[in-house]
Amino acid sequence: MARVASKISPARKEAFEILLAVERGRGHSDDLLRARSVSRLSAQDKNLATTLVLGALRWQLALDARIRPLLKRPNAKLDVEVLIALRLGAFQLLYLDRIPAHAAIDESVELARSAGHRFASGMVNAVLRRIATVREESSRDVRSAYPEWMVERWGRFFGTESAQAICANGVVEPKLHVRVADADVETELAREGVSLAQGQLLTAARTVLSGDVTQTAAFREGRLRIQDEGSQLVAEIAGNGNTILDACAAPGGKTLILAERNPQACVVACEVNAARFGALQKRLVLLGERVECRQTDAALLTDNAVYDLALTDVPCSGTGTLARNPEIRHKLTQDEFARQAERQKTILTAALRAAKAGARIVYSTCSLEPEEDEQVVEAVLAEHPQIKCSSFQARIRQMREDGVLIDTGAEKLMQSITPGGYLRLFPGVYDTDGFFIALLEKRA
Repeated sequence: MARVASKISPARKEAFEILLAVERGRGHSDDLLRARSVSRLSAQDKNLATTLVLGALRWQLALDARIRPLLKRPNAKLDVEVLIALRLGAFQLLYLDRIPAHAAIDESVELARSAGHRFASGMVNAVLRRIATVREESSRDVRSAYPEWMVERWGRFFGTESAQAICANGVVEPKLHVRVADADVETELAREGVSLAQGQLLTAARTVLSGDVTQTAAFREGRLRIQDEGSQLVAEIAGNGNTILDACAAPGGKTLILAERNPQACVVACEVNAARFGALQKRLVLLGERVECRQTDAALLTDNAVYDLALTDVPCSGTGTLARNPEIRHKLTQDEFARQAERQKTILTAALRAAKAGARIVYSTCSLEPEEDEQVVEAVLAEHPQIKCSSFQARIRQMREDGVLIDTGAEKLMQSITPGGYLRLFPGVYDTDGFFIALLEKRA
């Protein structure tokens, strides 16, 4: 990462280096913001660094559209350090009302200079001063934060109003959800300055209202876990079994829920990526021999009629998580959906083969795209007549009776069943990421 001068505030210095790493393909914002260098910042600087990184990434297209016309050569290729300094400054000027203009401008100029671009620093200064003088409200149009093709296809699939809501959700900070072991944990957290509220769907889910949960004993000891409520819902829908397959298990949050709900079960957790597999093993070690971790490609599973419950939360484009992972919108291309779909079909097919007669199989993505969602399920079902869709209405009623869903959560989920019989959570509607879930059964 670039080394920048001490004149620059720690928050802006860290934000600059993270954005540089993301631009160069050396990491994801979500992971980089949890790095040790960020954790060493004061709470105030950590919050500002996070705001700068995620905000600059969310509004990057709108920022570039504002910056480019102010350059002497609008189509000129800028050095990446200069471009990031401009984006950081412009974001603060256009979207953060409490940042003094002189701080945003002066430190952005210093970022460019300290990164080795002394001659370009004058241009950074001139462009940002013009932005500070003439502010354009159109830059706050949420559609301008996304590629046009992305907004157009959401409008085509879901309607203009839903597309606008998806865009609006993707430029704001997502709610932080946790899963708590019991009421004693909440009492303990309150003493440590963490305030929680009941989640919208699940009895075990909470929304963090204030405080830093990562600094609590409950978090360090695993009695409280950070996990989106929609992600928790996927595992809860999977339900009960004695032999369970988690086909794409990392980072392990859903595996932990499956193990908690099924203390008698044997769980096989698969992950193909070596680094993610190592992290998965470490996270699940406390479950002992109840969980078998396999470093393997789920699409190549050779198990046959072994499991009575299979969860296939497949790799996908992640368009349901754009608020949390804003850089996806800048890297994704339309041909990616078809490529992902082919792999998703092979994983689901392998899981169906591994399932026993009478087994429940859950297919899920955090994608909004039909090519990765219902089209995958319907293509696989067409080739496997022994597989049928199960009733979500019946499953939701059972989850409510079992105390897994709060009453209003069950009512909300009933409204989220698609005409095809699947469950689709649009991002932000219930304060969750976007998810697609299909509930399948293998006939005897």
